[in-house]
Amino acid sequence: MRKNIAVLGGDLRQIRLAELLAADGWDVVTWGIEKGGAPNTVPLDQAVCRDIIILPLPVLRGMKLNLPLTDTVIEPDELWMRLSSNQILLGGAIGSLGDKIRAEYGLTVLDYYEREEVQIANAVLTAEGAIMRAMELSSSTLHGSRCLVVGYGRIGKILAHRLRALGAEVTVSARRQSDLAWIEAYGYQPIHTENISGEIEIYDLIFNTVPAQALTRSCLERAKSSCILMELASMPGGIDANAVKEFGLQIVVERGLPGTVAPESSAKVLRDAIYRILNEQGESV
Repeated sequence: MRKNIAVLGGDLRQIRLAELLAADGWDVVTWGIEKGGAPNTVPLDQAVCRDIIILPLPVLRGMKLNLPLTDTVIEPDELWMRLSSNQILLGGAIGSLGDKIRAEYGLTVLDYYEREEVQIANAVLTAEGAIMRAMELSSSTLHGSRCLVVGYGRIGKILAHRLRALGAEVTVSARRQSDLAWIEAYGYQPIHTENISGEIEIYDLIFNTVPAQALTRSCLERAKSSCILMELASMPGGIDANAVKEFGLQIVVERGLPGTVAPESSAKVLRDAIYRILNEQGESV
């Protein structure tokens, strides 16, 4: 017999996820996403009694629960103390939080975002969303534009591929020699991340995917004023925000793009990952 589910907090992805689960025949309630028109909204006391609890992606923003679609204010510890070790708890991008709540509350949260298939799908959605934003912001076509992708992880790989397919001149930076070799092998212009400042003035668009400062003040002071900087990396990001202000550059911070530009596709990815986790836990799906 299928267990019942509560989807707690998050953004449009979680709303679409709740709708998909309900369409699949699950008994689903929601809490903390009512401002987005979430289905089957119930008070928190009812939601936390469910067999399966699905927490947001990410679970926390800063030190607060990720609750952008509600006016309700609740501290994370107030939620953990209401949950039970008998429940199946799932959340996204848990990080060190998992160790904390296991030690303090005896709870185990399974991370649906850490799975490789989810990370890759998220990178695709992020890359496509970044290109969409770039096309909206730029007064020129991507075709023929000079683009720099900082970092050659999952997002960097897919973004570089998509940009070149649109006719952009693509340079990709990395620190590891093996990555630089792959960048060159795939036909992009390779550059070591430490050497970006040497030619930064040629780029029309710069996409940062590295969550550690790569675009420093000394680097950005040479960027042309029309250059569009796009921050895609998680906190603390890789672009010196103070330098951006000082030099009057245009920056767009686009963390969590899948949840804003493609919530339906993102929700399907999360649903499928959750089903795999439930199967691994011996639950009927």
